[in-house]
Amino acid sequence: MVEDWRAGGFGLYVHWPFCAAKCPYCDFNSHVRSGVDMQAWQQAFVSEIRRIGTETPGRVLNSIYFGGGTPSLMNPEIVAAVIDTASAVWSPANDIEITLEANPSSVEAGRFSGYRDAGVNRVSMGFQALNDGDLRALGRLHDVSDALAALNVARTEFDRISFDLIYARQSQGLADWDAELKRALSFDPDHLSLYQLTIEPGTAFGDRLDRGSLRGLPDEDLAADMYYRTQELCGAAGLPAYEVSNHAKPGQESRHNLIYWSAGDYAGVGPGAHGRITTDGRYATTTALAPEEWLEMAIAGNGELRREPVASRDQAGEYLMMGLRTTQGLDLVRYGAMAGADLDAGKVADLEAAGFLQQDSDRLVATQAGRAVLNAIISDLLPD
Repeated sequence: MVEDWRAGGFGLYVHWPFCAAKCPYCDFNSHVRSGVDMQAWQQAFVSEIRRIGTETPGRVLNSIYFGGGTPSLMNPEIVAAVIDTASAVWSPANDIEITLEANPSSVEAGRFSGYRDAGVNRVSMGFQALNDGDLRALGRLHDVSDALAALNVARTEFDRISFDLIYARQSQGLADWDAELKRALSFDPDHLSLYQLTIEPGTAFGDRLDRGSLRGLPDEDLAADMYYRTQELCGAAGLPAYEVSNHAKPGQESRHNLIYWSAGDYAGVGPGAHGRITTDGRYATTTALAPEEWLEMAIAGNGELRREPVASRDQAGEYLMMGLRTTQGLDLVRYGAMAGADLDAGKVADLEAAGFLQQDSDRLVATQAGRAVLNAIISDLLPD
C-alpha cells in the first residue's frame, strides 16, 4: 500500500495564517497582526518546501494551493518564491493547478496581476454573501460592490475563478437564498463553493449561540430545503455538484481538493497545515498553530510538529469519508486493499435499498439524498 497515493496525485498546501479581521463564524487557523515580516515568511516557506522535497524526490506536482487566513495579503514575491521553489523541487504537471484564496477588497484585487505573473492560474474568492447587511453580520470587510469589482478584475487576469457563498444564514428564507443563488449563477461562474453555515465551538458565533443571542438560524428542514434547491439550480445552470459543497462546470473541478478527496498525498506547509506524505509508509503531519512558533521552527530547519504513521485501516477510513463526498465515489477494490476487508455487504445493500447509495461495477457512490445525510451513512459503514 506504500504507493497507493498515486491514485489520488500529489499537491502542496501553503497556509497563510493572517487576516485583516477575524470573522465570527471562522474556526480556521487565522490571526490578526499589526505587521508581518514578509521576508522571514518567504524564507520559512522556501525552507520547508526544500526539506519536504528531499523526502519526496522525483514526484509530479499536480497542484499548489495557497489557503488561509487571507493569502491575498501576501506579497506577490512570496507567492513567486513558493511556486519557483516547488517547481524546482518537484516536476510540475503540464496542467498544474495553482490556486490562491482572495478576499474581494479593492486593495487586494490590485495584487492580482502580481499573482498571475508569479504563476497563479486560479483564484478562489470569499464572497460569502451577496447582501450587504448579511456581509456585515458575517463580519466581512467588503460589500457587494467590492466583490463584483474584484470579480471583474480577476476575470481580466485569470482563466479559472471560483467564489464561495454561505447559506442557511440568520433570518434567511428559502426565497432569499433562491434569489441570491440565481444572481450568483447569472455571473456565469466556472466553480462555486456553497457551504451551509455551521456554528463551531470556540468561534464568536459559537459563543453567541451558547448565550442564546444568535437568533434567526433556520431549522433543519429549512436548511435541507436550501440544500436541495442549491442542487436543482446549479444543476440546471450547468454546474452540477461534484462534491457535497462544490459545484463546477465539467472540467473546472478543483484538482487540489480532489487530491484530498481521492486520498492522494499532499505536503502541508505553514502554521496549522496538515499533510499526508508517503515515504516508507503513509504519515500524517501536523504543524504548530501559533504563527510565531511555526516561523521559528521552520527557519531553524523543521516546521513539522508531529509525524504519525497512518495505519492502512485508518487510511481506508479516511478514503471512505472523503470519497463518498464526491460524485466519483469510492473505488471498492482500492478500499478493500487498504482496509484488508470489503465493506459490509448487508449494510451497503440496505443503504442502496433506502436510496442513499448506488453501486456501479466497482464504484460506490452516494446519491443526492445520501450526500444530504452523509455523516450518518459513513458512521454506519465504518467498521467497528
